[in-house]
Amino acid sequence: MRFFSDNAAPVCPEILSALADANRLDTAYDGDRWSQALDARMSQVFETEVRALWVPSGTAANALALAALCPPHGGVLCHRNAHIQNDECGAPEFYTHGAKLMLLDGAGAKITARAITEACALIRDDVHQVQPHAVSVTNATEYGLTYTPDEVAAIGAAARERGLGLHMDGARFANAVVHSGASPADLTWRAGVDALSFGFVKNGGMNAEALVFFRPELAEATLYRRKRAGLLLSKGRYLAAQILAMLDDDLWLRNARAANGGAQLLAEAAGERLVYPVEANEVFLKASAAEAAHLRGLGFDFYDWAPGEVRLVLSWDQGEEAVRPLADAIGAL
Repeated sequence: MRFFSDNAAPVCPEILSALADANRLDTAYDGDRWSQALDARMSQVFETEVRALWVPSGTAANALALAALCPPHGGVLCHRNAHIQNDECGAPEFYTHGAKLMLLDGAGAKITARAITEACALIRDDVHQVQPHAVSVTNATEYGLTYTPDEVAAIGAAARERGLGLHMDGARFANAVVHSGASPADLTWRAGVDALSFGFVKNGGMNAEALVFFRPELAEATLYRRKRAGLLLSKGRYLAAQILAMLDDDLWLRNARAANGGAQLLAEAAGERLVYPVEANEVFLKASAAEAAHLRGLGFDFYDWAPGEVRLVLSWDQGEEAVRPLADAIGAL
């Protein structure tokens, strides 16, 4: 009864089937028919022409995206609790060859257009200070909150006013789309997003994520960066096949809908214990050390987030039957 992380969830059957189908002789690297189909398929999803590259991890997608948007002498505005700041071991700084992460505050790990404008106003336009070149937002955030299209559009407008690129870390993008009810286009390029790290591993994939560029010219140099970083896998068709299978018949949305639904069951049971509203597949709730130990004694696995707080993460394969025992246990505390 594990609710520790959606990274630990099993691979969904459709992905395993797609891997078996791709297990045949084809061109190496990204010349195969699956890799070559990504641009057109992603363009359908986002209702505009895009370039899509497979990568083996979310960290790679984020770091390569920021390298495309920010020079080594520049800075990236992001929340101080962002994954790129706290959980990627300096990869964004490494892949950008030294760009600085410029940290902003905001409730629930969300940043606002106002925070961007105010931060930029404090930076002198001279050679002695790092100049921001990009903004990075996470949707859904590290605290399970989602941005609405209007919120992203406001951030996009603030970024464009300053001439900044906008990156979205979408490790749980599917969960954000399901919760908001908005189209993928409205949550991204129509709101000013230039590059999206489109997550699949947390949503039932095995080891494939997509880096989607809404400014296709950004992909050209990124192809070389991906190779130089050791991320151009010789059998990339296995990654591309996973992504295409996830997009087929909206599997990515079905999986996210199931995970979000499980989180809502826990939210209902938690009541006033909730630390943040539940808007994706993560639940943060107040629990004393004794209460957490009690839940673990019943067989539930989860993450101690902060003193007096725990984090529960729901996966694509955890339906009501899997979630109800934990909901009942929380309600009984």
